[in-house]
Amino acid sequence: MNIHQALDWRYAVRQFSPEKLDNRAVESLLDAARKSASSYGLQPYKILVVESREVRQALLAHSFGQQRVLDSSHLVIFAALTDIGDHTVDRYVDQFVRTRRVPADEIDGYVQHMKGALAAKTSAEKKVWAHQQAYIALGTLLTAAAAMRIDSCPMTGFDHKAYDKVLGLTEFGLESTAIVALGYRSELDSTADLPKVRFDYEEIVMRV
Repeated sequence: MNIHQALDWRYAVRQFSPEKLDNRAVESLLDAARKSASSYGLQPYKILVVESREVRQALLAHSFGQQRVLDSSHLVIFAALTDIGDHTVDRYVDQFVRTRRVPADEIDGYVQHMKGALAAKTSAEKKVWAHQQAYIALGTLLTAAAAMRIDSCPMTGFDHKAYDKVLGLTEFGLESTAIVALGYRSELDSTADLPKVRFDYEEIVMRV
C-alpha cells in the first residue's frame, strides 16, 4: 500500500471495535511520532499514553460526549511544554552532543541563534509555538498510523483545562494540545466506506 492508498484508507473513526492493538505496534507508532519534524529539533512537547481505564473514564466527562475516548484501544495525548526559554535549547544541545559526538562549542553560533529566536517571542507566542510543534507531531502520528493500517481519530474538541487537571499536567509543566484515539474500526461504523471529502488538488495547491 503506497502513501496515497494509506491516506485514502484513513478516516476519523466514529466507532472502534473492541480489538486491542498489539503493544509493539503502538510502540512503533509512537516512535514514528517521536521522529517527527520540529522547529530547530527542539520538540517542546510530550506524548502521553493513557493506559488507565479509570483515568479515561474521568476524561470522558470532559470530552463533549466523544465515546471514543473510552472505547478505543489506546488513547494518546499530545501536550505542549509551558516553560520555553534558554533551557529548552540547552536540553537540545545536550542531546545533540550525545548523538553526534561533537563538542557543544562547534554549534555555539546556532545555539545563540535559537536562543535569540525564542527570546524574541512573548510568553503567549512561545506557548502557541510549542502547540504548533505538537500539531506537527500529531500529523506524523496520523500518517504513520495510516501506513501501518492502524485506525485513528484526532480530537481537539475537549475541555483542555479539565484534561490538564485530571492528568496533573500542570505539575509537569505541560498543557494539552490534542488527543488521538487509536484502534481498529468497527464493522458497525457506517462512515468507514464513505468517499473521502477533500477539496480538489487545483483548489488547494497554489503556485506563485
